[in-house]
Amino acid sequence: MRMRRIEPGPGQESVWDYPRPPRLEDCAKHIQVKFGGVIIADTRRAIRVLETSHPPVYYIPPEDVQMDYLIPRFNRSFCEWKGEAHYYGVMVGDRVVDIAAWYYPAPTPAFAPIRMYIAFYAQYMDSCTVDGEEVTPQPGGFYGGWITSDVVGPFKGDAGSELW
Repeated sequence: MRMRRIEPGPGQESVWDYPRPPRLEDCAKHIQVKFGGVIIADTRRAIRVLETSHPPVYYIPPEDVQMDYLIPRFNRSFCEWKGEAHYYGVMVGDRVVDIAAWYYPAPTPAFAPIRMYIAFYAQYMDSCTVDGEEVTPQPGGFYGGWITSDVVGPFKGDAGSELW
């Protein structure tokens, strides 16, 4: 199956124009994460990670996250660019998501700016927004990108993308 790049319209960007290895970009857009009736994260100081074929991942400074709702997990994964990721669950009242977010306690030097910043899986939260726009989670389960109307694909995780 051959991937067909979607041409971006005015004010849009294509994930196929993002670099590999990924690039960090400061983001002053208003980012919010809500779960169980609580605003878990609220910032205008996120860092976007932009990587070929992936919608942006928004990393939020821990000072802008309600850390009392996060539960450290023992899960780990490895990114060839960023290093070893650690995970958090989220608990609000009796609602729990076992794996809801991740962070890099000791990223590679190129990704040092996201050290301890937290990225959330939109598919497990009640709401994740960028400047008030509800995001669509990146398909594929494992991936954590946030799709908004200003980003076009196709995206890694879409049906057939394993063949790209």
